[in-house]
Amino acid sequence: MRIALFSTCIVDAMYPKVALATVRVLERLGHEVVFPPGQGCCSQMHVNSGYFDDALPVVRNHVKAFSAASYDVAVAPSGSCVASLGHQQPMIARAGGDEHLAQQAQDIADNTYELAQLLTDVLGVTDAASQLGSWFPEKVTYHPSCHGMRLLRLGDRQKNLVQSVGDIDFVELPDPEECCGFGGTFSFKNPDVSAAMADEKIGNIEKTGADLCTGGDSSCLMHLGGALARRKSPIRTVHLAEILASTKENPLLVDGPVELSITENDLAKTSPSTASPSTIEGANR
Repeated sequence: MRIALFSTCIVDAMYPKVALATVRVLERLGHEVVFPPGQGCCSQMHVNSGYFDDALPVVRNHVKAFSAASYDVAVAPSGSCVASLGHQQPMIARAGGDEHLAQQAQDIADNTYELAQLLTDVLGVTDAASQLGSWFPEKVTYHPSCHGMRLLRLGDRQKNLVQSVGDIDFVELPDPEECCGFGGTFSFKNPDVSAAMADEKIGNIEKTGADLCTGGDSSCLMHLGGALARRKSPIRTVHLAEILASTKENPLLVDGPVELSITENDLAKTSPSTASPSTIEGANR
């Protein structure tokens, strides 16, 4: 299968190894991964802030990039951004009086999956250890992000995949449905409330005794990771794509920065912001 990677702006700018881990997982299953050039933001932060007119050219850009690409399905390592494609982009196009764009946006959204959703529903992956070779012998808990739960209705897809990783010590998070407090621009507009929500979430994470908290949205993990660092907590956050990409041969390192052994040279060659489809297809199996 030919799979188009929608890296999302926050992953591209701040967590490129999440995109590379996504490529590793999909190529390990024998699929071809391509990167539609010209892609950017999904327009979520514009829409959530009420800037519909500013969001419209962002929607046009996404539709243009993915309409020009040849692929069977698209994937993003972000439930929030995938939800935005279907929940917001057609609405923005219609608000701008462009019904054709709205239909194009809907068609692309209907064929774009969050990573765990793609792995489970389309590719039939239910056991990460046996089907992906995933191995991560660490104590981990899992935070389900709001958009994945409430808009994509991911259910336990992400958690089930994490639990099936080889030798993982998985512990349930108390009150997992509670928001972490990020909410995109919410955390900027309401910093005190956002911080209080993060503190409550972190209290629950600490109750598990886990060393790491995983999830499917880098934005939420960034928010929690920053709050943990301010508390000088030893607990760290890591995206589920990186855990799924971790193997005995190339484990996800947790002594120091939490990261896969992807070199700076690899990043220079395959960063989504500069990569061509031909370079990312073979990136870091």
